[in-house]
Amino acid sequence: MFYWLYLQFASTHYVPILNLLKYQTFRTGLAIFTAQVVVVALGSRFIRWMKVRQGKGQPIRAEGIERHIIEKAGTPTMGGVMILAGLFCGTLLWADLTNVYVWAVMLVTAGYGLLGFLDDYSKVTKQTTAGISGRVRLGLEAAIAMAAVTLIVVFAAKPPESPELLTAVTFPIFKQWLINLHWFYLLFGAFIIVGAANAVNFTDGLDGLATVPVMIATAAYGLIAYLVGNYVFANYLQLHFVPGVGELAVFCGALIGSGLGFLWYNAPPAKIFMGDTGSLALGGAVGTIAVATRHEIVLAMIGGLFVAELLSVVIQVAWFKRTGRRIFLMAPIHHHFEKLGWSESTVVIRFWIVSIMLALVGLATLKLR
Repeated sequence: MFYWLYLQFASTHYVPILNLLKYQTFRTGLAIFTAQVVVVALGSRFIRWMKVRQGKGQPIRAEGIERHIIEKAGTPTMGGVMILAGLFCGTLLWADLTNVYVWAVMLVTAGYGLLGFLDDYSKVTKQTTAGISGRVRLGLEAAIAMAAVTLIVVFAAKPPESPELLTAVTFPIFKQWLINLHWFYLLFGAFIIVGAANAVNFTDGLDGLATVPVMIATAAYGLIAYLVGNYVFANYLQLHFVPGVGELAVFCGALIGSGLGFLWYNAPPAKIFMGDTGSLALGGAVGTIAVATRHEIVLAMIGGLFVAELLSVVIQVAWFKRTGRRIFLMAPIHHHFEKLGWSESTVVIRFWIVSIMLALVGLATLKLR
């Protein structure tokens, strides 16, 4: 909003200090600050209100870690509402609202946030860990993701040097490789977005476990968006230039700021859980940014922790159905390490470290060719 107002004002008046608003880096910093302040300001009042409304709080799996039933019982959920409030405030105030990439990512974030909210609401009201039907949820997630990808393909500016890029898959390191999927790209993009959303959802099982890795992945993709959206940097790094996608750096800043604000209350011991409201929305946002920047495959590196969490569940279920035995003591894999005797804080901090290392590996591919 402020960027649009600046453009209107700059056409008739010249105020040097307002020229800062034309820089994405400056607006990204303001988005971080704004989102964090909004979440922290909402925090205490929102948590008290949710405690009153939810009563027993988020249901804890009876077959889960035993101490969680005692330690985490009564903790309210739906903290993702706080995150989304800060995220949307930071984005709407400081991003270029004429940018199609901003609206595509916000579509997925809002849509997945609503799905997660309905899922959380069902669990809390029925006091069960089973929410919306898995098939129904996946179907709605796929529909929202395909709508966002369609928005990008139809309305985004075509790169002048490779107009087919909007429906093509690119590769790290081998940067000249380009596979044009045409309209099949809708399915591929939706697969990336839905997979990212559910991977983050599975990761969200311990206090702060999902929040920080999401911020780390978002910071990495914020840098990628800025670089591939700048012709000079993209050309130097031999990346495919994507006009307009650099504006997603502002969105990434707002997401990081809202994550920092939420971590103030979600740090162990958590006063509130983000729930599916937050995990689905944040995972979907990261997946959509990966699609928008044409760095979908790099997401498997930067978001390697989320991939491991998702695969641990898939492998555990598939192997159990086939043999009746388990590979992991418990899935997702962070519970496996708890069963091995690691404390919750040890698991969380070590997973944070792994996330940082994986993000650096993913960013290294920007230079390798």
